[in-house]
Amino acid sequence: MAKKAINPKAPSISDSVAAMAALGGKMPPHDIEFEEAVLGAILVDKDALQNVVEILKPEHFYKEANQMVYSAILRLNAQMAPIDIKTVQEELKRVGELEKVGGLLYVVSLTSRVATAVNIEYHAKLIFQKYLQRSLIHLGGDLVTSGYDETKDVADLLEEAEDKLFTLSQGSMKKEVVQIGSVVSVAINQMHEAAKREDKLSGIPSGFRGIDEITLGWQPATMVVIAARPAMGKTAFVLSMARRMAIDYRLPIAMFSLEMSNVELVKRIMTAETEIPSEKIKSGRLTPEEWQHFDSQIDRVVNAPIYIDDTPGLSVFDLRSKARILKKKHDIKCIIIDYLQLMTASAMKPGSRQEEVSMISRSLKGLAKELDIPVIALSQLNRSVEQRTSSVGNGIDSKRPQLSDLRESGAIEQDADMVCFIHRPEYYHILDDGKGNSLVGMAQFIIAKHRSGRIDDVLLKFRAELIRFEEPDNLQAYTSGAEGPSAGQQYYMSAVNSDNPGVDLSGQSEDVPF
Repeated sequence: MAKKAINPKAPSISDSVAAMAALGGKMPPHDIEFEEAVLGAILVDKDALQNVVEILKPEHFYKEANQMVYSAILRLNAQMAPIDIKTVQEELKRVGELEKVGGLLYVVSLTSRVATAVNIEYHAKLIFQKYLQRSLIHLGGDLVTSGYDETKDVADLLEEAEDKLFTLSQGSMKKEVVQIGSVVSVAINQMHEAAKREDKLSGIPSGFRGIDEITLGWQPATMVVIAARPAMGKTAFVLSMARRMAIDYRLPIAMFSLEMSNVELVKRIMTAETEIPSEKIKSGRLTPEEWQHFDSQIDRVVNAPIYIDDTPGLSVFDLRSKARILKKKHDIKCIIIDYLQLMTASAMKPGSRQEEVSMISRSLKGLAKELDIPVIALSQLNRSVEQRTSSVGNGIDSKRPQLSDLRESGAIEQDADMVCFIHRPEYYHILDDGKGNSLVGMAQFIIAKHRSGRIDDVLLKFRAELIRFEEPDNLQAYTSGAEGPSAGQQYYMSAVNSDNPGVDLSGQSEDVPF
């Protein structure tokens, strides 16, 4: 569903009266002479329209007659018809607006308002600025009226006001078309900067060597979706990653947790950093030696540049606002959201939950581009994974997640630059990789979509007692060669070992919440 346009109609008499009241009796900002000069230039110079068509829309004109004339010009342009006094007159007559604008006499008079079309672009920008000023005045008036309405929720009013102001500001920021040469120079400079880095990455390191080898780090302005079924370890993975980013690399990270409280998240980070089992962190029953070790390590957590927001049911508008503040104040390098389906887009009033998720997904992609940082959003998978029969045949693990398993998958899959899955075969009683290597305690990080690189799998080690992911102790044993993880399903060549008496998986997801 499209966003509601800001001030989409021509200002009426009542609008002008309301605006004048808001301004203490002053007329709203406008300049009729510039409007007539622009229209006159278009009528006398057939090439003039191309200089302003990307700047001006009919509603940007203050005078209603000028809105009608410009609309007629745009319709003629769309039909690739010539634009002059005669054709504009006929078009206005066809739609019944010629007399409303003042007849042929007014159309002819426009050509006397300009001597040359040289300054038309400058004049058009001034008209647009006047329009923005009027829009701000009308928005302010609407906010005053809404503020007196006791039936409206204040939070909804704030969201609606921010959305309208953001829409207005976005409309004023027009990116110009650039010649490829200037973009090439920027790309080359980025290549030189990346070559200087010892880690050979061009983005933000994840802290996991296998993942960084494929992605070259999480790239700026990208949206990354990491999805899994419950109990696979989504939150544990992003916390492991955030801890490495912030503590090891000193990169400011923002984390929006819609499911867990900030205290729960911090306890997990403390568990992972101090390597003291989560049960002891929760109970506080540490030995004197463990307390001493805890005290020696906790400063690294206290001073980590991790900024946590645990607002439940966070709207995409609130997130966008908070993210901008964090970027400006702390220069955050990455945003992590846990998780996407718990967000709302209430002020946008979508028609269905699928439309709402689509709006949220597009907004997150837009936020990544706006702040020029990676946005990593966790996502749930639907139940189709569980409904597939647990088996391994022809080297294919039937429980392995697929893009179609994403909840509300269409928009998320389309908007995301990368889609990754976390898969633990052990959870489904797949206990070896067909080469004698145990998959107990191992996890598969599956890169299923990668807009700017290859798709591949990365094997990770999961330590349940510390609720953290690590590099495998012997990665090469799980791969087809010395170059790193092999692609596809090569790790899952075994038969189902659900009757293996040596492994008890019962209760694991209850002891360790994921």
